[in-house]
Formats: sequence, C-alpha cells, structure tokens
Amino acid sequence: MESLARGLPKAELHVHIEGTLEPELLFELAGRNGVSLDFESVDALRTAYRFHDLQEFLDIYYQGAAVLQDEADFYEMTQAYLERAAADGVRRAEIFFDPQTHTDRGVPFEAVIEGITSALADGERRLGVSSGLILCFLRHLSAEAAMATLDQGLAHRDLFLGVGLDSSEVGNPPSRFADVFARAEAEGLRRVAHAGEEGPPDYVWQALDLLHAERIDHGVRALEDDRLVERLRRDRIPLTMCPFSNVKLAVFGTLEEHNLKRALDAGLCVTINSDDPAYFGGYVGDNYAATQQALGLTRDELVTIAANSIEACFVDEVEKQRLRDELTVYTVG
Repeated sequence: MESLARGLPKAELHVHIEGTLEPELLFELAGRNGVSLDFESVDALRTAYRFHDLQEFLDIYYQGAAVLQDEADFYEMTQAYLERAAADGVRRAEIFFDPQTHTDRGVPFEAVIEGITSALADGERRLGVSSGLILCFLRHLSAEAAMATLDQGLAHRDLFLGVGLDSSEVGNPPSRFADVFARAEAEGLRRVAHAGEEGPPDYVWQALDLLHAERIDHGVRALEDDRLVERLRRDRIPLTMCPFSNVKLAVFGTLEEHNLKRALDAGLCVTINSDDPAYFGGYVGDNYAATQQALGLTRDELVTIAANSIEACFVDEVEKQRLRDELTVYTVG
C-alpha cells in the first residue's frame, strides 16, 4: 500500500513553493547571499520546527524566505521541489507563491516569478511534470496591498493561472479581499482560498460566496457545518487537505484524528497535498502513505483521492483525460 500511495499518478494542488525550502539549501543560500540566521546549524533549524499553531510556523517561515534574493535562488528552490514531486508520482503541480513576502523586502517581482516559472518550464521538459502558478495574497496585510500585488502580477499575466489567499487566517476573513478577487475573476484568473483551517466554517462560506473560490485550501473545519458539507458535495468543490500540516500546526492532535476519511465518506472531493513540506516532515508521497496507514484507507480510496486531484486541476479536459488514462491501470486488480 505504501508503494501504491507513493506511485499513484496524481496532482499536487496545495504546496507553497517557499515552504519547500529545505534547511540545507536555506543555509547554502544564506551563505551565498550574506543573510544572517538565528540558527547555528541545519540541525538547530530542524529542531525549531515544532509548532503549536499557524502563527509560530509563519514566524520561522518568513525568516527562512529572507534568504531568497535573486532569480537563481527561486529557480534552484523550485527545481528541488519538482525533483521530489516527480519521484512521488506528481504529474501536475499547481504551486502557490507569495510575492509580497519578497517584494516587501526589496526583491523585484520579476526575479521571483521568472525564477520560479523558468524552473517550472524546465521541469516539464525534463521530468514530465506539468505545472501552473498561483499568486497568493497575504491576508495579514491590507486589501490595498493585495490589489497592488495583483497590479504587479498582471504585467506578467501569461506566467500564472490564478490567485489565492493565505497566511494568518484567524481574524483575517476572506470578505476583506472580495474586491481583489472580483478583479482577478474579471481578468480571467482562477480563484482558490485558504479557509477553514483554523478559521470557522463561515470563512469557507465567505470564500465561496464572496471570493467565488473554485477550490478550498484545507477546509477541514467545513465538516462542522452540515449545510456547508452539502454545498461542497453538491457543487463538487475540491478540498485540498494537507494532513501532515494539520498535525504539525495542532489542528488535529494526531494523524489518526484527522477528518479526511469522514470528508471522503461524505462524498466530498478530497485531495491530499503537502502544504509546506520542508517544515512539516514530508512531501506529497509521504502524506499519502502515512495518511493511508493512519486512517486505514483502502486501495480504492487512495485511487479516488488521486482521481479527485486530477478532477480538481485547472487544465482542459484533454489534459485531464490524459491523466485519468494513466491512473486507469491502478483501478484494476
């Protein structure tokens, strides 16, 4: 079952590229770029990856991102992620990036997006992993700052496929960003939003009704609201769940307590993803394998989750069918 979980052709739909920055590369880039770190070694940094909530994680995450200074850094980080994703059976990756994390400290927007997209293009040619980029707004910053970031992004409209909303959820409801998302929708961009991770089910409703989100990132607290569950089931709104992340950030005490299987049993379009794998202890294959074991997922349920990830991709029907055809072999036997 572990081999199956790792090898299934799948899409990864919830991964922050900055969250794939492994400590070894982080220290290498810090040395190369003259960035001082609060940690003396790779081991000391890994030891710090013990979080009690989302905010504790974000404090270290933003510090780590400070080592990313130029286009080559973003290229190298993205290339390293794609290597790991390909080894885990990922055929399609729709990747989040947080330009404000970098532009607010003086890194040019162009260096960020061009470094990432150059690596994505090379990854498709070399590894066979197709990809799309999703520009995320930091919800702890203002809606005006998000709109300015969208302005910057639209100058590179051909390099990304959609927008998202991430960072500190509690106290930062989706409703604050309705105008930004309305403009993104008018520009033909796809929409996703983190909601119902630490925030209440109402944030999921807001993401759907005010932001017109087409996927909900996390969404674990949606199961607290029966009407919301019915809405998600009826409209086939995908939930991009991240089991390791939810345990690391104390949303659930253990992986065995995770509600992913309950969501699956309720008929929801559940997917498994890695979120910030360098910080949370594993990439998408690790999440599939450990979640299968913890929740007793069957072979058919694993295949369903992989099929859900393909269904939820922002690609045309021809590409989806190609991915489904590759998965078909796993539905036999």
